[in-house]
Amino acid sequence: MARVVVDVMLKPEILDPQGQAIAGACSRLGFEGVAQVRQGKRFEVEVEGEVDDAKLADVRRLAETLLANTVIEDFEVRVS
Repeated sequence: MARVVVDVMLKPEILDPQGQAIAGACSRLGFEGVAQVRQGKRFEVEVEGEVDDAKLADVRRLAETLLANTVIEDFEVRVS
């Protein structure tokens, strides 16, 4: 089994209220110097056999179809 990781983040131009709330809490909790926080999602996809270009393409298609809302989110696929 091999693991492919898909990281999904809101596009930079999309407001991130959860990230803003976390950033605001940082200073209240004593974490100084935190300018901005962006919240995202991480998916770990286990695939059978070796990860080749075809399997990576399948995971990219999975991410684009199911894991990310590509209107407001970007995603990155990488082998773990």
